[in-house]
Amino acid sequence: MSRRDGDSWDLATSVGTTATMVAAARAVASGEDNALIDDPFAAPLVRAVGIDLFTRMVDGDLDMAAVDGAGTARVMTDVMAVRTRFFDDFFLEATAAGVRQVVILASGLDSRSYRLDWPAGTVVYEIDQAKVIEFKTETLAALGASPTAELRTVAVDLREDWPAALRAHGFDATVPTAWSAEGLLAYLPPEAQDRLFDNITELSPPGSRLATEYHPDGGAGLADRSKAISSRWRDLGLDLNMADLFYTGERNAVVDYLQARSWNVSARSRPEMFALHGREFPTGDLSVSLSNSLSVTAIRK
Repeated sequence: MSRRDGDSWDLATSVGTTATMVAAARAVASGEDNALIDDPFAAPLVRAVGIDLFTRMVDGDLDMAAVDGAGTARVMTDVMAVRTRFFDDFFLEATAAGVRQVVILASGLDSRSYRLDWPAGTVVYEIDQAKVIEFKTETLAALGASPTAELRTVAVDLREDWPAALRAHGFDATVPTAWSAEGLLAYLPPEAQDRLFDNITELSPPGSRLATEYHPDGGAGLADRSKAISSRWRDLGLDLNMADLFYTGERNAVVDYLQARSWNVSARSRPEMFALHGREFPTGDLSVSLSNSLSVTAIRK
């Protein structure tokens, strides 16, 4: 089913399924030799969601090569490891620079509030749909996990007035904030992407920081490739057409958009991010759609 205004989901349906997929990739990546990341909560969260395909992946009961015939699962695991490390490093660098207010947009099964070593006094806001927030909070509590910062969850759709909801939970727009928009933009309509960055800018005094990703083709290449992935997933019992989850249409270039709104912006391509961590960027059809993706950081002037 294609996206529509006002649609909602939990972690086993629609966009929520992709959050579980990403957590499964983080779990697999965390268990590898010479791992770039360590997310001890990813696997138990995936198991709790209960999507059979992803549970078998994190439990090692499914050969990664069997998930698709062209190595896509292997590539996506590597991509998620590098991506996760990028956002981890962003937050650690921001807090090392003195930022003590953090907002994780579309937090999904992100466990950074529980696993990063946050400095004393850090307040982390997580924003996502109510069902997603409730599930993750209850599951982690049942695991005996406690946040390593002061965590304030904000249950609101990012297509709604999320700044008002954020302020209602104590957000202070007068102090620098570190923002993340990870794996998010392609799931927003183009105009909602602009509103997202406009709202972030309005809420960000000088010294605020932002990390996100940008696909210059609007994610069209990945959407095309996802059709083949989805077909293979159906053979393995997961009926989800990922291509239906993306919003299409021409988008403003993130780097240019932020620069025009008083942000100092830097960006690295995905192959550059792989090289930064001593990883070889993959070859093949999927690498074409992935190679143009940019990891973007910005500091408000």
